[in-house]
Amino acid sequence: MSPTASRARSAAAVRSAPARGKLEWRALLGWLREDGWITNEDAERVVKRFGGADSSQHPLVRLGAAGLKRLGQGGEIDTEVLTQWLAQRFNLQYLRIDPLKVDVGRVADVMSVHYAEVRHVLPVTVGNAEVVVATSEPFDTTWIAEIEGYTRKSVRIVVANPLEIARYTTEFFTLAKSVRAAQKSGEGGSASANFEQLVELGKTNKQLDANDAGVVQVVDWLWQYAFDQRASDIHLEPRRDMGVIRFRIDGVLHTVYQVPMTVMSAMTARIKLLGRMDVIEKRRPLDGRIKTKRPEGVEGAGLEVEMRLSTLPTAFGEKMVMRIFDPGTAVKTVEGLGFSSHDGERWQQLISQANGIILVTGPTGSGKTTTLYSTLKKLATDEVNVCTIEDPIEMIEPAFNQTQVQTAIDMGFAEGVRALMRQDPDIIMVGEIRDLATAEMAIQAALTGHLVFSTLHTNDAASAITRLADLGVPPYLISATVIGVLAQRLARTLCPSCKQPDETDARDVLAEVAKPWRLSGGVRMYKPVGCLECRHTGFRGRVGLYELMTLTPEAREHVHPSYDISALRHQALKDGMRPLRLAGTMKIAEGLTTLDEVLRSTPSWSEK
Repeated sequence: MSPTASRARSAAAVRSAPARGKLEWRALLGWLREDGWITNEDAERVVKRFGGADSSQHPLVRLGAAGLKRLGQGGEIDTEVLTQWLAQRFNLQYLRIDPLKVDVGRVADVMSVHYAEVRHVLPVTVGNAEVVVATSEPFDTTWIAEIEGYTRKSVRIVVANPLEIARYTTEFFTLAKSVRAAQKSGEGGSASANFEQLVELGKTNKQLDANDAGVVQVVDWLWQYAFDQRASDIHLEPRRDMGVIRFRIDGVLHTVYQVPMTVMSAMTARIKLLGRMDVIEKRRPLDGRIKTKRPEGVEGAGLEVEMRLSTLPTAFGEKMVMRIFDPGTAVKTVEGLGFSSHDGERWQQLISQANGIILVTGPTGSGKTTTLYSTLKKLATDEVNVCTIEDPIEMIEPAFNQTQVQTAIDMGFAEGVRALMRQDPDIIMVGEIRDLATAEMAIQAALTGHLVFSTLHTNDAASAITRLADLGVPPYLISATVIGVLAQRLARTLCPSCKQPDETDARDVLAEVAKPWRLSGGVRMYKPVGCLECRHTGFRGRVGLYELMTLTPEAREHVHPSYDISALRHQALKDGMRPLRLAGTMKIAEGLTTLDEVLRSTPSWSEK
C-alpha cells in the first residue's frame, strides 16, 4: 500500500470512528465494506438475514457467527478476527486474555461482577498507579472516570474478544467470591503451620473446616480449571503469608492464583479427605488417589480422570501435588507415542522378543510411564499374562495385573518380583530399578524366560549400562539380559492453529545442531504465536523424542569390566541408534516444535 493510500485509509478510519457509544452491527458491517473485507452483496445478505432487528447479543459475536468470508483471502471472519480488525482499524491496543497471568484476587477488587457484565469490561492488570481493563466496547468510556475515582489509579483500556471477556468474568469473580467466603468463615484461626507448629501439631488454633461451602467451591473450581487448561500437575505450595497455586502445562509451571494460608490449608484438608488420606497427619509425606470426571463445558466432558496425590511437610505447611492422569493422554497406542518410522520399527522388533530386559530412561516427567503403559497395553492380549509391580500405581489399567509396593510390610520391588515369578507371568514390569536386589530379581526373571520392562534415571541410553554396573550388577549378566534401552524426553509441540513460518535460515541452523549427521529434504522452521486454542502460549501438547539403543552382538562385546562408554555409544550409532538431539532436529524439520524447545529438553552430544 502506498503512503498516499495509507493516509487516505487512516483518514477514512478516523472519519468513520464513532465519538462515543456502544458498537452497532450495522456500523461494523459498513466499516468492513469500506475496508474491502466484504462485498456489498455480503453486507446485503447479512442485513437480510438479521432483518434489521437489534439483538442482545454483542455485535462482534453476532457478525462473527454470520459466516462471512474475507474478500480475496477466503478466511472466515469469526469473532476473534473481527476483534483484531476493530482494534487495528482504530489504532487501539488488542489483548488476548491469558488467565494464567491475571491476579484474580486484585481484579475482583476493582469492580463488581454486575458492573463488569453490564459494561462488557474486565480488569486484567492492577498496578500501583494503573489499571488495565479489557473491553469489547472501546467507544463506551463513560465508566472510566468512575473506576479512576474509586481506585485512584489511571485506567488504560485494551480491546479483547467479547466471548473471552464474558467467560473469564464469570470464572474470575466466581473464584474470588468463593475464596473470600472461605476466608471469612475461617477468620480468627490460623491454618498456617509454621516450622514450630509442625513440631507442636496439636496446639493449633481453630481452623477453617474442609467441608465449608467456600472451600468446596474453590476445590471444584481448581479441578475444572486445571482440566480446562490441560494441566498435567496441580501444585499447592504454602508460603509465609499467602499460598500459591501453580499448574504444569506442557511441562512448564504457571502461577495461577494466590490464596490466604487459611484457605490453602483447608483446601489441602479437603483434597486429603476425598483421597482417603489421614487428614490429621501432617508430619510425614502421604500418598492418595482420587477418581473424578471432567465437568460439563470442558473438552472431553464426562471422561474419568485419575489424580495421584502426594503431600510433603514444608516450613510453612503441607505442600500438595496432584498429578493428573487422563486416560485419553496417559495411555496411547504405540503408534501414537511419536516414534519416527525408523525407531518405531526397531521398538516393535524389540518388544516382540520372548525374554530379556528392556529399560526406559529419562528424568521425572519425561513420559516413561506413558511409554510403558502404552506398550504393555499393546502386549496384554488374551494369550499372555502381564503383571506389574509399581510404587505407586500411576493409574489403574484393566488390561493387566498391577501390584502396589508396600514398604511398611517389607513388600518392595525385589519381593514383588519374586512373588510375581510364582504367578506364571509372561511379561513383568518393574516400576523402577533402585537397588542391587531389585536389579538381581529382574535379571533372574529375564534369565528364566520372561520379558521384563523397567525404568532408570539416566541422561541417555548408554548411561543405563553404567548405572546397572554402579548398582553392582556384573557386566556378564548385563550383557546376557539387557536387550535394549530407550532414552526419552518430551518437547512442547507448536499450536497448529497459530504457528507461523520462522524466517531464520533453517537449513544452516539445523545442520549445525545435527552435526555430525546431515539433513536431507526440505526444511521449514516455525515459531510460536499464541491463540485461543493454545491459551496464548503458542504450544499445544508435547511430543516424545526417543533414543533407542539395541544391544546387538557387536554392542555386547563392549560390555565388560573395563568397558568404554564412548565405544558403546559409537557402536550403538552403527547399529541404528539416533541420539535425542537428532530426533529433536527431525521434529523441527517436520514443523512440530522449535529449536529452543529441543535445545532445552535434550542433552547435546558433547554433554554425553
